[in-house]
Amino acid sequence: MTTALRPADTKRERLSIQMIRRTLDPVTVGKHLYLFDEVESTNAVLRDLARSGAAEGTVVLAESQRRGRGRLGRPWFSPPNVNLYAAVLLGQGLPLKEAGPLSFIGSLAVSDAIRELGLFPAIKWPNDVLLGRDKVAGALLEWVPLGDNIGSAVVGVGVNLNVDVELLRRAVGPDGGQATSVAAVLGRPVDRSRFAASFLGHLDQWWCRYCHEGIRPVVAAWQNRDILTGRRVELRGAASSVEGRVLGIDPEGHLIVRTTIGDLHVVLTEDIRVLD
Repeated sequence: MTTALRPADTKRERLSIQMIRRTLDPVTVGKHLYLFDEVESTNAVLRDLARSGAAEGTVVLAESQRRGRGRLGRPWFSPPNVNLYAAVLLGQGLPLKEAGPLSFIGSLAVSDAIRELGLFPAIKWPNDVLLGRDKVAGALLEWVPLGDNIGSAVVGVGVNLNVDVELLRRAVGPDGGQATSVAAVLGRPVDRSRFAASFLGHLDQWWCRYCHEGIRPVVAAWQNRDILTGRRVELRGAASSVEGRVLGIDPEGHLIVRTTIGDLHVVLTEDIRVLD
């Protein structure tokens, strides 16, 4: 059993790549591990490494990001030495049509690491990890083409661990009222190096399971943590909005909504607002 560091030691403790490496016993994820002080984004660094021939399972961590991004290109608040910003290279030679559900692996691994702290996160399609109604993390999948319809997936995650919640909410803007940190819910700071190692270990396990058993167990686990199925929602697009009830996800990982007029709607890029 590991002993957590005292709060005074952990609030702004820098990541320890030595500790992370000692803790991991990777099959794939984490055999090649990079830690940067500041980057444009971990996904951008890993995309460049992928194009240069980086091995599957390569991980990029950063203390801060200048241009961290979430879904739909939205900025991801990335102050130094308080959170987890990571990107992992998976699925070299993977067909593009099989890449979508890999974002589920990222959110499952994050939620597993948070569960180890004694909390009970849920997942909101496609990639948000919530504690209660508030968002603490997100996963972003990006595709790196390597040939005709094949490539690699970059699974990026951002987890609000020890960031000051008031500062976070001001930075996020209008949606900031639904943002929080793991430390704020837990009631104490989180040891970021231990959390990073836990996340990467769980991601390695999920990736191995996906490789051996396919996407079904991944989707089943994700559905057990999903908070949208059965809920009434509003889908907000660039020019219009529609209301309906969430039926679940299809085999490719798309959210399926039955609209109020009875049509089936496949959610691709819309914002989702829960109505009940």
